[in-house]
Amino acid sequence: MGRVVLVTGVSLDLGGRFARRIAADPTVGRVIGVDVVPPPGDLGPVGFVRADIRNPVIAKVIAGQEVDTVVHLSVQPGVGRSSGGRSTTKEHNVIGTMQLLAACQKAPGLERLVVRSSADVYGSSSRDPAMFTEDMDGKRLPRSGFAKDVLEVESYVRGFARRRPDVAVTMLRPAALLGRREESPLTHYFRLPVVPTPLGYDARLQFLHEDDFLDALVHAAVDGVHGTFNVAGAGVLMLSQALRRLGRPTVPVPGFLLDGLGSALKQAGVPVPSRELTSYLTFGRGLDTTRMRTMLGFTPAHTTEEAFADFARWVSPGLLPLPRQATATQGAPIETEVGLG
Repeated sequence: MGRVVLVTGVSLDLGGRFARRIAADPTVGRVIGVDVVPPPGDLGPVGFVRADIRNPVIAKVIAGQEVDTVVHLSVQPGVGRSSGGRSTTKEHNVIGTMQLLAACQKAPGLERLVVRSSADVYGSSSRDPAMFTEDMDGKRLPRSGFAKDVLEVESYVRGFARRRPDVAVTMLRPAALLGRREESPLTHYFRLPVVPTPLGYDARLQFLHEDDFLDALVHAAVDGVHGTFNVAGAGVLMLSQALRRLGRPTVPVPGFLLDGLGSALKQAGVPVPSRELTSYLTFGRGLDTTRMRTMLGFTPAHTTEEAFADFARWVSPGLLPLPRQATATQGAPIETEVGLG
C-alpha cells in the first residue's frame, strides 16, 4: 500500500509543493496535508484535513489515517501567513510543535518524523567558528524571534526522540533559503531599493536553493535517516557581492543605529532587518555539510552562488549597473565589475 505521510503547513508554498512532490514518490501510498486554512492552490492527489496542530485533535487525525510518517513544515518565521503578530507565530511554532509531538507520542504505528528546523539555531556573533558542525552551539544563542522558536522546537524534538527510540527522527537545518517563490525576512531585505548594511562588516553568507530543500525533505522522508543535518549549497558569497549582483545601492549604518532604524521603519510599514537578521548580516554564518553528504546521503544540485544567481533572475534589477561576470571558487568568490580594469 505504500507509506502514509502527514504533512503540516500545506497552506504555505513550501508545504504544498512538498506534499505534491512526495505524493508522486512510488514508495508513498497516501499523503494527508494539514493546516488551519485551506491551501490556495490545488494539491492534486493530496488529501486535505483542516486542523490546527495546536489542538489535541491532531492525534485523532494521525491515528484515524494510520499515519506512519510525519513531516513537520509549519515551523515558519511568519512571512506568508495570515496576520496575527509575533505572538501568534510563536504560539503556532512552539505550542503547535508540542501538541504535534504529543500526538506522535501516542501513535504506535509511527515510524518516521521529519522536522524543518533552521541554521538560525546557531545565531551569529564575532566569536563563532568559521563553519558550524551539527554538534556545535553558537557563542551567542538567539534570544528572540524565529531563531529562538527553532531552538525550543529542537529541544522538544530531541525529547521526543529519547522517548520514542523506535522512530527515525530527522531534523534538517537549512541555510538561508532562496528561490523564485521563497519569502522570508532575508529575501525582503534583498528587494529593498536602497539597502542598509552594517558599517565595517562584510558577512560571509551561505544559501540553499528552495528546490534543493524540497529534494532534501523528500530524501529524508523516504529514507528515514535518524539525526540532525545542516543543509546548504557549497561555497559562500559575501554580502557586498550579493548586493552588487542585484544592482542595489547600499547605505553603511552602524549596528546600533541599524537596530533603531529598523524599529522606526517597521512602524511605518517598511520591511527592514530584524535584530536576528542584523546579526546574521553583520557576522554571517558557515555550515559544515559533511554529515549531510556522508550520513544523510544528500548533495544539493545548486551551490550557494548558483542559488543566489537563480534568485537574482526573479528580482527586479536595482539602480546600479550589474557585474559583467561573476565567478567563484569554494569559499573565495571573485567578480569583475563593469567599468573596472
